Amino acid sequence: MSRTLDFKVFCFEAYSAEHNLSGREAMDLFKKYNVFEYLGKFYDVLHTVGREYIVGDIDKYIEARKNIA
Repeated sequence: MSRTLDFKVFCFEAYSAEHNLSGREAMDLFKKYNVFEYLGKFYDVLHTVGREYIVGDIDKYIEARKNIA
């Protein structure tokens, strides 16, 4: 598995656990708001920060995307 894929899986699991979401619920959110693409694009920066920061950053990213849609 590539490092970026490992990172995306880590982020997905951290996010779903933090928000008590089922895998399906989290996947629906990540797909709807292109979170996996975001994580891949900014992997170089995001993989250096902690779990709490990443979950918070994903929250901010989703909120910003909601305002665009």
